[in-house]
Amino acid sequence: MIHVCSLARLHDTVAEIGASHVVTLLRTVDLVERPRSVAAGNHLILGMDDIAEPLEGYTHPAEEHVADLVEFVQRWDRRAPLVMHCYAGISRSTAGAFIAACTLNPRRDETAIAKLIRDSSATAMPNPMLVGHADRLLKRNGRMVRAVQALGPGRFAQEGEPFRLDLE
Repeated sequence: MIHVCSLARLHDTVAEIGASHVVTLLRTVDLVERPRSVAAGNHLILGMDDIAEPLEGYTHPAEEHVADLVEFVQRWDRRAPLVMHCYAGISRSTAGAFIAACTLNPRRDETAIAKLIRDSSATAMPNPMLVGHADRLLKRNGRMVRAVQALGPGRFAQEGEPFRLDLE
């Protein structure tokens, strides 16, 4: 299973659920201290800002980020949970969880996965640029993008509540 949280809740979440893998989606990676229980090779750091289109002075989510994420989750043995986190636990991390679930369940309906995310988190707003790259990379023909658009905006919050996304 995948757990989504903010940077502030990373260590507590990893400890509570016994996670073996962590994905950090955050440009200011110097803010992140890898939990001691997670091996360095089980921590993927994707340095990017939370933006929906390229902007000068910012690091936008790129196809390479998504390719690295897909490769990482495909190597994850799923014996222990994986934690996705960004700064607030609202946009990049929820997109990462959606992408991971779509990657690991290629026949599962994208809309059903997106609905599970919304049912688990009223604040989830998956980053559309990350989802767009994943949709192309995974050859989902726009279905991932449409599924996330159909969610509409999440409830405004400074920090999302941690949630779990089951893969089956």
